[in-house]
Amino acid sequence: MGRNSSGKIGEDAAAEFLTDKGWNIIERNYHTRQGEIDIIATFGGYIIFVEVKTRLENSLFLPREAVDQKKQAKLIQAALMYISSHEIGLLQPRFDVIEVIASKNKEIKQINLIENAFGL
Repeated sequence: MGRNSSGKIGEDAAAEFLTDKGWNIIERNYHTRQGEIDIIATFGGYIIFVEVKTRLENSLFLPREAVDQKKQAKLIQAALMYISSHEIGLLQPRFDVIEVIASKNKEIKQINLIENAFGL
């Protein structure tokens, strides 16, 4: 499963997962010079910036391990850019990570939501 292929499948599965939980997805694949935010959503008084990581079920590493401090810093900068250019009202920012585990056949095996994975 190629990186772009698995990433798209994982992001689509994550978006459906969040929508099913009642989240309002307001943007996908938001691009800035600082980087890309996979999903921006609102739920329960928060504006949530979501990083989606997809891995094969036999991977040696958990998907969340790919969201290191360097990646977190880029996501925070991109989120600050979003906040400065959009009216978010009283919504509080939050950073979540979604892990998507897929089979070689691109079948989604597991989705894990890690709320408040890191902060500003």
